[in-house]
Amino acid sequence: MAIKLPSLRHPDRLYIGGEWVPPLEDTQRIDVLESGTEEPFLNVAEAGHGDVHRAIDAARRAFDDGPWPNLTHDERARYLVAIGQALAEFSTEMADAWSGEVGILRSAAGAVLSGVPGTYNRYADLAATFPFVETHRPAAGNVGLLVREPVGVVAAIVPWNSPITMIAHKVAPALLAGCTVVIKTSPEAPTAGLVMAEICDRIGLPRGVVNVLTADRGASEELVRSGRVDKITFTGSSAAGRAIAAICGNRMARCTMELGGKSAGVILDDYDLGAAAASIAGTARIMTGQVCSSLTRIIVGRARHDAFVEALAAKFSATRVGDPFGSETQMGPLASARQLEWVRGYVRTGIAEGAVLATGGGRPAHLERGYYIEPTVFAWVDNAMTIAREEIFGPVLCVIPAYDEAHAVRIANDSDYGLNASVFTHDADRAYAVARKLRSGTVGHNSWRTDFGIAFGGFKQSGIGREGAREGLLPFLEAKTVILDKHPAVL
Repeated sequence: MAIKLPSLRHPDRLYIGGEWVPPLEDTQRIDVLESGTEEPFLNVAEAGHGDVHRAIDAARRAFDDGPWPNLTHDERARYLVAIGQALAEFSTEMADAWSGEVGILRSAAGAVLSGVPGTYNRYADLAATFPFVETHRPAAGNVGLLVREPVGVVAAIVPWNSPITMIAHKVAPALLAGCTVVIKTSPEAPTAGLVMAEICDRIGLPRGVVNVLTADRGASEELVRSGRVDKITFTGSSAAGRAIAAICGNRMARCTMELGGKSAGVILDDYDLGAAAASIAGTARIMTGQVCSSLTRIIVGRARHDAFVEALAAKFSATRVGDPFGSETQMGPLASARQLEWVRGYVRTGIAEGAVLATGGGRPAHLERGYYIEPTVFAWVDNAMTIAREEIFGPVLCVIPAYDEAHAVRIANDSDYGLNASVFTHDADRAYAVARKLRSGTVGHNSWRTDFGIAFGGFKQSGIGREGAREGLLPFLEAKTVILDKHPAVL
């Protein structure tokens, strides 16, 4: 089908300082390909290094000299509500573009986008409830105040898999805190950033408070290295996150990292294998497995391993793969040719290292074009194998046998990652006990689960800090202690 694009007035421009401006090198362009057909459907401007510094300058002026940090939290919250309202108007067209860019099912894209305005509304609500100023009794002096102030200029580097949600979880708390922002979108999925720019322009957000760059990865490093950027908030691979964190550490820049995962689903001995297989197969196909928190290491008792693999392979291989706009489709394509080759490489590695390919691993026979791959299950995986250690970011599941519950927990924790996990058991007390032993930022019960309304983030190389709700606001604030002789009249 022809993708209905959002009403983008200036795809050939960058949004800097409240204006739509051409790149300094106007020959730079990015072709965006439809993942299901491999055909171009959008052409956008590509920012160069000079454009990155123009955006930083605009954000710096808006923070250092503009009104934004001096507005009240209630005043800033009104802009968040306006952004949420405008996003709702774009939701249908944005869902089409998102499906075209990365292969998410159109039905799923619409459902996710319907909830994005709520992120801005929930942060707006925090304007009235979050303790931006707390009174304490100081050891010396009469009044001690703990004041939480904006961290400054923020570079928000967002991924291609779910850009509009990641923009929301970065920009909403940053704006409420009083920060100014440079958004850097991925070249594979720039539409969400351009829509965000259109919205900021429409609602009259003060100049330079939000700037949007469509660019490749070199622009990200330019943002990270700039001493005029106070904080980096990044979502992406752990490899990229380590490089960014090293640069930030060298110049003591603040950073929040939401990185990769190799999340474990631990099936205890009381849980029905068919129910576990149905749950895992049903969620592993979400966004064609291009979800950092997806359950990709499934740990089950050794005596039940073969029965579980049979059930999981049957469920997962029955997934209807095809056009993400099709009403009967259950899983679409991967996002790009590069991502498809990445996943295929891991399938080859799994076979070479001795894992048993139970189902999948190739291109669906009925699909000649598009970045499609079959739902894939490996059996008898050793936790030391590459496919069990590294994030594949595709619909590839590893089933790992364990001797007992304690061994299953050790396997789950024997990972460089710690983003998500789930425990499958009918006993809630047992689920809680195991959950407390797992080194993971989120632990679900009997299904893949996450909740940005509480907090989202990971242990170990899955990241630094949390996104969502109150925990997601804290990284955009600096704590300042003020000790006074008298209580100020303004408070």
